[in-house]
Amino acid sequence: MPSEEPRVELLQGTLDLIVLRALSTMGPLHAYALATRLEQVSDHPLALNQGTLYPALVRLEQKGWIKGSWGKTDNNREAKFYALTKAGESALADKVESWRRLAGLVDKLLLEF
Repeated sequence: MPSEEPRVELLQGTLDLIVLRALSTMGPLHAYALATRLEQVSDHPLALNQGTLYPALVRLEQKGWIKGSWGKTDNNREAKFYALTKAGESALADKVESWRRLAGLVDKLLLEF
């Protein structure tokens, strides 16, 4: 039986970037649909659960980067759907640029040592 790949722990702050990007490309989603989609898209098992996702959604909403509104799911259940705001679009652009700079620096340092 093949061994299961270990779950990937997200670096602090990267979940915000991932959530903003997902909402930017996929449009409004409720938390369960967002978590399901992120797990489908990732190549590695992603350590993402209610204890990590919900606080991130609350934090992003408090910053004004996303806005939640109540609606019905495909299963006709009430759920809060989150959508990117204009401020969120700007924050996403800033976070993408910062991530690329950081990833480039880390990659350079890993190649040097």
